[in-house]
Amino acid sequence: MPHNRQRYPGAGRRTTIDAVDRQLVELLSANGRASYAELARQVGLSSPAVHERVGKLEAAGVILGYRAVVDPAAVGLPVTALVSLIESDAVDDPRVQDELRALPAVEDCWRVAGGEDYVLKVRVTDIAALEEAIDALNRIRGVARTRTTVVLSTKWEGRHG
Repeated sequence: MPHNRQRYPGAGRRTTIDAVDRQLVELLSANGRASYAELARQVGLSSPAVHERVGKLEAAGVILGYRAVVDPAAVGLPVTALVSLIESDAVDDPRVQDELRALPAVEDCWRVAGGEDYVLKVRVTDIAALEEAIDALNRIRGVARTRTTVVLSTKWEGRHG
C-alpha cells in the first residue's frame, strides 16, 4: 500500500453493485441515520436483506463510514478558504502530506492535476487565523507556494447539501 494515499478497507477493490445497492447508497448518503426498516420499505426488500447488503457495501469499501454534518460557523469556524498548493519538487512527497494532515485548519486535501499539486479546504475562526494557517502551509519543507481563495458564502456542500 503506497504511503501517499489514504486507504480504506476494501477501497480500490472492484465491486459490482446493482440498482438496489446504488439506491441504498443514495438513500444513506442523504440520511446516514435511516433505519434498516425505513431503507427496506424504500427499496422493496426485507430489513434483514437490507442489513446484509449494507454490510457487504461497508466491507467492500463502497460505504466508508457515517458522520454528522456540522455547521462550521456553529462550532466557531466561520471562515472557509480553498488553498491551492504547489510543491517545490515534481514528486508526490509523503512528508508534505503528513505535515498537511497535521495542521488542524486543513479539513480536506485533494491531490489534483493541473497547475497545482493539491487543493485544501481550510476552516478557521477568522482572517487572522487564516493568515496563520497560510503561513504554516508556506513553512512546510517542499511547498513552493500557495494561492488562496476565500469562500464568501456556501450554497451547498456534499452531494445532498
